[in-house]
Parts: sequence; C-alpha cells; structure tokens
Amino acid sequence: FQLCTVVVNDSVTREAITRKQERKFLEFIKNDEHYKRYYDGMFILFKTGLRISEFCGLTLSDIDFEEKQISVNHQLQRTRDMKYEIVSTKTTSGTRLLPMEEDVKDAFLRILKNRKKTKKEPTVDGYGGFLFLDKNGNPMVALHWEKYMQHAREKYNKEHLLQLPLITPHICRHSYCTNMANSGMNPKTLQYLMGHSDVSVTLNI
Repeated sequence: FQLCTVVVNDSVTREAITRKQERKFLEFIKNDEHYKRYYDGMFILFKTGLRISEFCGLTLSDIDFEEKQISVNHQLQRTRDMKYEIVSTKTTSGTRLLPMEEDVKDAFLRILKNRKKTKKEPTVDGYGGFLFLDKNGNPMVALHWEKYMQHAREKYNKEHLLQLPLITPHICRHSYCTNMANSGMNPKTLQYLMGHSDVSVTLNI
C-alpha cells in the first residue's frame, strides 16, 4: 500500500523549491535572450532528478529515443587542476535506466539539434559525444551549470518583486524527489529513480 496515505507528512521541505517557483524560473529562462540557450538543460535537471555530474557525463549513446530511456552509468568531473575525468556513479544503485517523458525527449532533441559542431570531438577516458560543450569545445561540467543558474536567478530577482530562493543543480534534484513523493510515487520506485543506495535517504528528502 502507499506509505503516503498512512504516514502523516510532517517533514519540513528543505533544499527544494515549489512547483510554482520552478515554473516561474523556467519560464524566465525560456524567454530571456541570454539564458534561453540553457533552458533545455535546466528543464531536464528539474524533470529527471539527475545528479549534475551524471547529467554532464551524458553522451549521445546514453540517450535511447526508441525505448525512451536515459542510461546513467558514469559521471563526468573536472579536478582542481582542470583535468577532466570519468568516474563511476556515486553508488552501485546510481547505475540505472531512467524513463524519458515526452517533454524531456523533446528537450534532448532540441539539444542535439543545437549542439555545437566541433572539428574534433572531445574525449575523456574513452567517452565521447558529450551533449554540452563550452566555448572552448570542452564538455561542460557542474560549475558551468551552477553559475548559469546563479546568474539567471540574480537577474530574475532584480526584475521581480517576489524573489526566488537559492536554485542550484542539487536543488533541482531535491525538488524532483519532493515533487515525486508528494504526487504519491512508491518510495522504492523513487529510490531507484534517484539512484539512492538506501531508501532512508529518499524518505529524508
């Protein structure tokens, strides 16, 4: 039976933004001349709950449009001395197949259509075909997305009286988890989608 029908939800929402705030932020990004190029990436982060390094590590071969699945089996990171590296998922549970909703599929298709053409595809530890490349033709990493979100939020807050709270890629993940739980998703299913090794982590969020 569904836990959420018996357990009183007295949890305090931490590190998650409301659906309304999410909609307002995404709407702003979509219509902003500068930030709209990052809209699809941010949309996917909000709608899949991917860890940012998993998202940055996604390659063309990880997206299966036929089966409508996203294969999560590695992460892309950049070390302090600016060296790119592929690392395994955070836990063994981190390796998973995520269902691709229609709107997420559309976002991926737009990303591929607008993807930069490069003379030489960057490869990291044998992986190539990364979805997002920076202005130097290198794969984007977590820091890029953190900065885009930070600056976009600051711009939004300058233009609007009702301020948006802190928004980071990790908060997108928390918001996804919270929204799924609130909509009544089975905790074990949600644990799998989030890639948590322990269901208590999922339930805490």
